[in-house]
This record gives sequence, structure tokens and C-alpha cells, in this order.
Amino acid sequence: MTKPRPCGCKGCRTCLICETEYGAENLKLQLEFDKNIGYVYCPFCNKAWKGWDMNIYKQHPDHEGDSIEFPGVYIQMDFISEEEERFLMKNIDEVPWDISQSGRRKQNFGPKTNFKKKKIVAGSFDGFPEFSKFLQQRFESVVLLKGYEVIEQCSLEYNPAKGASIDPHIDDCWIWGERIVTVNCLSDSVLTMTRYYGDINKYNLLCAKQYPPIVSTDGIITNGIEETALEANKPTRERDVIVRIPMPRRSLLVLYGEPRYHWEHCVIREDITSRRVCLAYREFTPPYLKHGQHKDIGDEIREKAKLFWDHKDRYANCA
Repeated sequence: MTKPRPCGCKGCRTCLICETEYGAENLKLQLEFDKNIGYVYCPFCNKAWKGWDMNIYKQHPDHEGDSIEFPGVYIQMDFISEEEERFLMKNIDEVPWDISQSGRRKQNFGPKTNFKKKKIVAGSFDGFPEFSKFLQQRFESVVLLKGYEVIEQCSLEYNPAKGASIDPHIDDCWIWGERIVTVNCLSDSVLTMTRYYGDINKYNLLCAKQYPPIVSTDGIITNGIEETALEANKPTRERDVIVRIPMPRRSLLVLYGEPRYHWEHCVIREDITSRRVCLAYREFTPPYLKHGQHKDIGDEIREKAKLFWDHKDRYANCA
């Protein structure tokens, strides 16, 4: 049962289907969260308030109890309209879905990467579906996303009927840059953040000691800081807490700085109450940009990432 199963799961990654139909219940990664140390981030006052229920942020400005600072989070409510969401979802569902682990489905548009060998090639990547172009154009209106060049776009579907989730992780730090961008569609959800104290080699975190941060600790785009991205964003105070970041329907979420490099993030099963689809975006790390060591392959891929195509023509023969 450690091999890939028909549902797409393998190893300790499981969903409700393989747990009930393929005997994978005993392989499931057991995650235990102490809800007593939970804090919920409020996008209006940029603080995290004591509690677990994501709706705590809706109490703003009448919060009660303790709060903590949690820099490195930006949420823009209603980044897209209801009509734009309907347009996106109609077109997204006209593109074939691939099965993924833990009950998810995905559509991935980006270069071919090997995180263990740290190798990247353009492969068959030739840009993105035209219907999503307006999202990337709208990023230009977000100050925090100044200079953001998308080189991967991934649609991820979370279905409660499959027990969809994603386990705690940090996005790879060798190739994916500092700003992690998500546009959330169809339903509200939560990103659960837990402090990472593990091996610095995991997630290629060591690479973040080799280049400067893109965003300063006060959320301003920087033109160069002597410290490295990993060092500049170390927590100023250690706390035994779990931070819950709300992802309201049709909102934009940007993670950067401290939570990007020093906290794992996950979406737990109980927070998926109805179908959720998010569009996740990634940028290059500095070594693959204009003056970086690997600018040649970076330039090739960034040029391809400027292309957009008609999905109806491409998938005309897909049933």
C-alpha cells in the first residue's frame, strides 16, 4: 500500500477513498493540533487573535482576548468578483484535471523541475490558459507584488467528499521565490501555520541562505539587504502557537518573509466543507533572475511564461 493507489495517494498521503476502499487508514499521517494555542489572523488589523475558528477575523474591530504580531501575510478581500469567479470556474473545469495526492486534483502549468537534483528545464511549458491572464495582470495593482513574474500556475481542487487536504510543508526554496500567491475560489478555507524546527536541508531551505530577501520585514519591496532571505526573516520572538490564516472566497493571499521560510503551512481536512479551488502562483528565486547565476534558463522560462493560449483549441478533443 506504499505504492501509488488508484486515487492518486501514496505512502502516508491518504484520502477518504483509499482509507475506506483500499485499506490505507493505518498509513494516514496523524496530525494533532493543540487548538488551545491557536490564533486567527485578521486581514483588517494584521494581527492574530486567540482562538481557532477562522470567523474570528469577522469580529473586527471588536476583537477580544490576546493578540500577537504575525508579519509576512497579505490578504486582499474580494480580489475577484462573483462574475469573474464564475468565468474562471467555467473555464477551469473545461481543462482536464489530473489526480493528485490526499484527495486533491490539479492542473499544472509550469517548467519541469527536479527538486532533489535541483534541475529545471522548460519541457513542454509554453505559457498559461488565456482565461487566467486577467489575474496575472491584476497582480500589477498589488504593491507587494511589484516585479512579480509568474513562472508557474497551478489549479488545485479540494473536495470534502474525498477528504481532501494537504500536509504541513514549506514550498521549495531552491526554485520558488519568496512571494507565495494564492487566489481562493468557491468557498472559504484556512491555512494552518506551524513553526518549523526541522532539518535545514529539507525543502531546500539551505538555498535561502544564498540570496537576499525580496520583501523587507515591514512589507516593502527591497533593492538589496545584506542579510540572506533566511536570516533576515527569522522570528524576532519564539512562541508556541499555531496561526490560522483565513482564505475567504474570492480573496488573494500572499505569504512572504517569516511564514514563508520558518513556518510550515497546511490545509486540514476539517477546514474543507465544500468544493474549493485555488490558483497558486510561483516566481523564481534570485539565481534565476536577470543578474543571477542561472539567468539563461531563467530567461528562457520567463519568456515562455509571457505566452497565453486558448484552452478550447488545445483541449478540443478531450472528453
